[in-house]
Amino acid sequence: MIGKLQRPVDFERVLGHQSRARSAHFALHHLPASPAPSAWHAAKLRTAQAELSTGGPASVHNPVDDVPPAPQGCWVGMVVPKRHARRSVTRQLLKRQIRAAFAERPGMPPGMWVVRLRSPFDRQKFPSAASDALRQAARAELAQLLDRALKPRVETRAELAPQAKPTP
Repeated sequence: MIGKLQRPVDFERVLGHQSRARSAHFALHHLPASPAPSAWHAAKLRTAQAELSTGGPASVHNPVDDVPPAPQGCWVGMVVPKRHARRSVTRQLLKRQIRAAFAERPGMPPGMWVVRLRSPFDRQKFPSAASDALRQAARAELAQLLDRALKPRVETRAELAPQAKPTP
């Protein structure tokens, strides 16, 4: 199941990392982590702990070497700014295409994914705000973007070459 990112904190965390793949119009960011718990969930946990009938809260000792649990699901966020898609019809069309592109790929790695529209589609080529041509172009570009993001990264020669030590 694919969840929906909604909190600004989660978007900031994901967008703070370098993009995993780019295309002419989109950038894809990924962070292998779970979204932060909502304020409602945190408040519910606090009230549940305060209502213990056995006295004060039990002290829990966590080992130092505990690693946070791996993310269990896939969450998708979309950033489609008004400066790149002026009409709301176009913004909604692009968001639907992003959701559909992720829904077509059930084997996505878990974590938080954010797709960001980074440049506008040409208005001369796509004059209608919600044309079939725009829908097909966006879907094809998103499919290529996800394919590129899921390919294993090939290291370049510069990265593989040993670093030369400076001579004193």
